Amino acid sequence: MDMEDTKSGYTKLRLLHYKYQKILKLCKEIGNDFFFSNLSFKQAFSTNMFSTVHGPCVSDKVEKLDVAYCLHSKLWITPAKQWVIRSNNSWPKYDVKQVKVKHGVLFVPVGVKGTSQEELEWRISFSVVEKLLMYSFTHTQLQCYALLKILLKDVIALDRECKELLYSYFMKTILFWICEELPLSIWKPENLIFCYMRCFRRHIYCVEYTVCPHYFIPENNLFENKIYGHAQEILLNKLYI
Repeated sequence: MDMEDTKSGYTKLRLLHYKYQKILKLCKEIGNDFFFSNLSFKQAFSTNMFSTVHGPCVSDKVEKLDVAYCLHSKLWITPAKQWVIRSNNSWPKYDVKQVKVKHGVLFVPVGVKGTSQEELEWRISFSVVEKLLMYSFTHTQLQCYALLKILLKDVIALDRECKELLYSYFMKTILFWICEELPLSIWKPENLIFCYMRCFRRHIYCVEYTVCPHYFIPENNLFENKIYGHAQEILLNKLYI
Protein backbone atom coordinates (compact mmCIF):
# COMPACT_ATOMS: atom_id res chain seq x y z
CA MET A 1 0.00 0.00 0.00
CA ASP A 2 1.23 3.48 -0.90
CA MET A 3 -1.06 6.15 0.58
CA GLU A 4 1.08 9.15 -0.22
CA ASP A 5 -0.97 11.92 -1.84
CA THR A 6 -4.17 9.87 -1.77
CA LYS A 7 -7.49 10.72 -0.17
CA SER A 8 -8.26 8.99 3.11
CA GLY A 9 -9.97 5.68 2.40
CA TYR A 10 -7.98 5.12 -0.79
CA THR A 11 -4.55 3.75 -1.58
CA LYS A 12 -2.20 3.04 -4.45
CA LEU A 13 -0.81 -0.48 -4.78
CA ARG A 14 2.91 -0.62 -5.49
CA LEU A 15 4.40 -3.79 -6.91
CA LEU A 16 7.23 -5.26 -4.83
CA HIS A 17 8.01 -8.32 -6.97
CA TYR A 18 8.51 -7.98 -10.70
CA LYS A 19 8.77 -11.64 -11.75
CA TYR A 20 5.11 -11.96 -12.76
CA GLN A 21 4.90 -10.57 -16.29
CA LYS A 22 1.11 -10.86 -16.44
CA ILE A 23 0.83 -8.55 -13.45
CA LEU A 24 3.48 -6.16 -14.78
CA LYS A 25 1.31 -5.64 -17.86
CA LEU A 26 -1.45 -4.31 -15.58
CA CYS A 27 0.87 -1.78 -13.96
CA LYS A 28 1.95 1.75 -14.75
CA GLU A 29 5.61 2.61 -14.37
CA ILE A 30 6.39 5.79 -12.46
CA GLY A 31 10.09 6.40 -11.90
CA ASN A 32 11.52 3.16 -10.61
CA ASP A 33 8.19 1.88 -9.30
CA PHE A 34 5.28 -0.02 -10.79
CA PHE A 35 1.73 0.73 -9.60
CA PHE A 36 -1.27 -1.51 -10.19
CA SER A 37 -3.71 0.20 -12.56
CA ASN A 38 -7.35 -0.21 -11.55
CA LEU A 39 -8.41 0.46 -15.14
CA SER A 40 -6.12 -2.23 -16.59
CA PHE A 41 -7.30 -4.59 -13.87
CA LYS A 42 -10.94 -4.14 -14.89
CA GLN A 43 -10.14 -4.38 -18.57
CA ALA A 44 -8.37 -7.69 -17.93
CA PHE A 45 -11.73 -9.15 -16.87
CA SER A 46 -13.57 -7.74 -19.86
CA THR A 47 -15.41 -10.32 -21.98
CA ASN A 48 -17.85 -10.26 -24.87
CA MET A 49 -20.69 -10.22 -22.35
CA PHE A 50 -19.11 -7.84 -19.84
CA SER A 51 -17.37 -5.35 -22.09
CA THR A 52 -18.12 -2.02 -20.42
CA VAL A 53 -16.14 -0.51 -17.55
CA HIS A 54 -18.69 1.07 -15.23
CA GLY A 55 -17.20 2.68 -12.10
CA PRO A 56 -15.51 -0.12 -10.12
CA CYS A 57 -17.28 -2.80 -12.19
CA VAL A 58 -17.37 -4.41 -15.59
CA SER A 59 -20.90 -4.35 -16.99
CA ASP A 60 -22.93 -5.87 -19.79
CA LYS A 61 -23.61 -3.68 -22.82
CA VAL A 62 -26.91 -2.33 -21.49
CA GLU A 63 -25.41 -1.81 -18.00
CA LYS A 64 -28.07 -3.85 -16.22
CA LEU A 65 -25.62 -6.24 -14.61
CA ASP A 66 -22.40 -5.26 -12.84
CA VAL A 67 -19.59 -7.53 -11.72
CA ALA A 68 -17.04 -6.15 -9.27
CA TYR A 69 -13.67 -7.88 -9.08
CA CYS A 70 -11.59 -6.89 -6.06
CA LEU A 71 -8.26 -7.68 -4.45
CA HIS A 72 -8.28 -9.22 -0.99
CA SER A 73 -5.85 -8.34 1.79
CA LYS A 74 -5.83 -11.00 4.49
CA LEU A 75 -4.27 -8.47 6.87
CA TRP A 76 -6.06 -5.66 8.68
CA ILE A 77 -4.70 -2.36 7.42
CA THR A 78 -2.93 0.27 9.56
CA PRO A 79 -5.39 3.18 8.92
CA ALA A 80 -8.18 1.09 10.49
CA LYS A 81 -6.27 -0.29 13.48
CA GLN A 82 -7.74 2.39 15.74
CA TRP A 83 -11.15 0.72 15.28
CA VAL A 84 -9.90 -2.44 16.97
CA ILE A 85 -8.78 -0.60 20.11
CA ARG A 86 -11.37 2.19 20.02
CA SER A 87 -12.77 2.41 23.52
CA ASN A 88 -16.47 1.72 23.91
CA ASN A 89 -18.72 -0.05 26.37
CA SER A 90 -21.25 -1.40 23.96
CA TRP A 91 -21.14 -2.86 20.45
CA PRO A 92 -19.17 -4.61 19.09
CA LYS A 93 -17.21 -6.17 21.92
CA TYR A 94 -13.42 -6.34 21.70
CA ASP A 95 -13.39 -10.12 21.23
CA VAL A 96 -15.89 -9.77 18.38
CA LYS A 97 -13.60 -7.23 16.70
CA GLN A 98 -10.67 -9.59 17.01
CA VAL A 99 -12.59 -12.24 15.07
CA LYS A 100 -13.75 -9.80 12.38
CA VAL A 101 -10.33 -8.31 11.58
CA LYS A 102 -9.10 -11.74 10.53
CA HIS A 103 -11.22 -11.36 7.40
CA GLY A 104 -9.07 -8.44 6.26
CA VAL A 105 -10.18 -5.85 3.72
CA LEU A 106 -10.85 -5.52 0.00
CA PHE A 107 -9.29 -3.15 -2.52
CA VAL A 108 -11.94 -2.01 -5.00
CA PRO A 109 -10.67 -0.92 -8.46
CA VAL A 110 -11.85 2.69 -8.48
CA GLY A 111 -10.16 5.97 -7.62
CA VAL A 112 -11.30 9.43 -6.57
CA LYS A 113 -13.01 10.91 -9.61
CA GLY A 114 -11.11 13.73 -11.27
CA THR A 115 -7.80 13.29 -9.45
CA SER A 116 -4.52 13.05 -11.34
CA GLN A 117 -3.96 9.54 -9.95
CA GLU A 118 -7.52 8.28 -10.41
CA GLU A 119 -6.41 5.29 -12.49
CA LEU A 120 -3.90 4.18 -9.83
CA GLU A 121 -6.09 4.59 -6.75
CA TRP A 122 -8.04 1.77 -5.09
CA ARG A 123 -10.89 2.25 -2.65
CA ILE A 124 -10.46 0.41 0.64
CA SER A 125 -13.59 -1.63 1.34
CA PHE A 126 -14.72 -3.23 4.59
CA SER A 127 -17.85 -4.75 3.07
CA VAL A 128 -17.12 -8.29 4.29
CA VAL A 129 -16.59 -7.15 7.88
CA GLU A 130 -19.63 -4.86 7.69
CA LYS A 131 -21.78 -7.80 6.61
CA LEU A 132 -20.46 -9.90 9.50
CA LEU A 133 -21.11 -7.06 11.95
CA MET A 134 -24.70 -6.88 10.79
CA TYR A 135 -25.04 -10.60 11.51
CA SER A 136 -24.31 -9.68 15.13
CA PHE A 137 -27.15 -7.11 15.25
CA THR A 138 -29.97 -7.54 17.70
CA HIS A 139 -33.49 -7.71 16.24
CA THR A 140 -34.08 -4.08 17.26
CA GLN A 141 -30.91 -2.93 15.50
CA LEU A 142 -32.07 -4.70 12.34
CA GLN A 143 -35.50 -3.09 12.64
CA CYS A 144 -33.87 0.31 12.99
CA TYR A 145 -31.85 -0.29 9.83
CA ALA A 146 -35.02 -1.34 8.01
CA LEU A 147 -36.76 1.88 9.06
CA LEU A 148 -33.81 3.95 7.84
CA LYS A 149 -33.95 2.23 4.45
CA ILE A 150 -37.70 2.91 4.26
CA LEU A 151 -36.95 6.58 4.96
CA LEU A 152 -34.45 6.57 2.12
CA LYS A 153 -36.59 4.73 -0.41
CA ASP A 154 -40.09 6.04 0.35
CA VAL A 155 -39.32 9.62 1.38
CA ILE A 156 -35.93 10.94 0.29
CA ALA A 157 -35.49 9.06 -3.00
CA LEU A 158 -38.95 10.15 -4.23
CA ASP A 159 -37.60 13.69 -4.60
CA ARG A 160 -35.66 13.86 -7.87
CA GLU A 161 -33.21 16.43 -6.48
CA CYS A 162 -32.45 14.30 -3.41
CA LYS A 163 -32.42 10.88 -5.03
CA GLU A 164 -28.66 10.72 -5.71
CA LEU A 165 -27.52 12.41 -2.48
CA LEU A 166 -28.01 9.74 0.15
CA TYR A 167 -27.31 6.02 -0.12
CA SER A 168 -28.10 3.08 2.11
CA TYR A 169 -24.37 2.83 2.86
CA PHE A 170 -24.53 6.21 4.60
CA MET A 171 -27.50 4.98 6.62
CA LYS A 172 -25.60 1.87 7.65
CA THR A 173 -22.50 3.87 8.58
CA ILE A 174 -24.43 6.19 10.89
CA LEU A 175 -26.25 3.23 12.42
CA PHE A 176 -22.88 1.60 13.18
CA TRP A 177 -21.77 4.76 14.99
CA ILE A 178 -24.98 4.93 17.03
CA CYS A 179 -24.73 1.22 17.90
CA GLU A 180 -21.25 1.89 19.22
CA GLU A 181 -22.36 4.91 21.24
CA LEU A 182 -25.45 3.45 22.91
CA PRO A 183 -25.25 0.65 25.50
CA LEU A 184 -26.35 -2.68 24.09
CA SER A 185 -29.05 -2.83 26.79
CA ILE A 186 -30.84 0.08 25.05
CA TRP A 187 -31.47 -1.92 21.87
CA LYS A 188 -34.73 -3.48 22.95
CA PRO A 189 -38.10 -3.53 21.14
CA GLU A 190 -39.64 -1.00 23.56
CA ASN A 191 -36.84 1.46 22.68
CA LEU A 192 -37.07 1.14 18.89
CA ILE A 193 -38.48 4.65 18.31
CA PHE A 194 -35.87 6.18 20.62
CA CYS A 195 -33.03 4.40 18.78
CA TYR A 196 -34.45 5.28 15.38
CA MET A 197 -34.82 8.96 16.29
CA ARG A 198 -31.24 8.99 17.54
CA CYS A 199 -30.13 7.79 14.10
CA PHE A 200 -32.49 10.17 12.31
CA ARG A 201 -31.22 13.20 14.22
CA ARG A 202 -27.65 12.16 13.48
CA HIS A 203 -28.50 12.07 9.78
CA ILE A 204 -29.78 15.64 9.99
CA TYR A 205 -26.61 16.71 11.80
CA CYS A 206 -24.40 15.04 9.20
CA VAL A 207 -26.23 16.66 6.30
CA GLU A 208 -26.30 20.07 7.99
CA TYR A 209 -22.56 20.08 8.66
CA THR A 210 -21.60 18.04 5.57
CA VAL A 211 -19.74 15.44 7.58
CA CYS A 212 -20.21 11.68 7.77
CA PRO A 213 -17.10 9.93 9.12
CA HIS A 214 -16.35 6.50 7.72
CA TYR A 215 -16.91 3.93 10.47
CA PHE A 216 -13.49 2.28 10.18
CA ILE A 217 -11.45 5.25 8.92
CA PRO A 218 -13.06 8.37 10.50
CA GLU A 219 -10.67 10.68 8.66
CA ASN A 220 -12.55 9.73 5.49
CA ASN A 221 -15.54 12.07 5.28
CA LEU A 222 -18.12 10.28 3.11
CA PHE A 223 -19.99 13.55 2.48
CA GLU A 224 -16.96 15.48 1.24
CA ASN A 225 -17.76 17.23 -2.05
CA LYS A 226 -21.08 15.36 -2.23
CA ILE A 227 -23.69 17.33 -0.27
CA TYR A 228 -23.58 21.11 -0.46
CA GLY A 229 -25.33 24.20 -1.80
CA HIS A 230 -28.89 24.09 -3.10
CA ALA A 231 -29.09 20.29 -2.97
CA GLN A 232 -28.10 20.36 0.70
CA GLU A 233 -30.88 22.85 1.48
CA ILE A 234 -33.48 20.74 -0.29
CA LEU A 235 -32.33 17.59 1.51
CA LEU A 236 -32.44 19.34 4.90
CA ASN A 237 -35.96 20.59 4.21
CA LYS A 238 -36.98 17.05 3.28
CA LEU A 239 -35.53 15.63 6.49
CA TYR A 240 -37.10 18.30 8.68
CA ILE A 241 -40.53 17.68 7.18
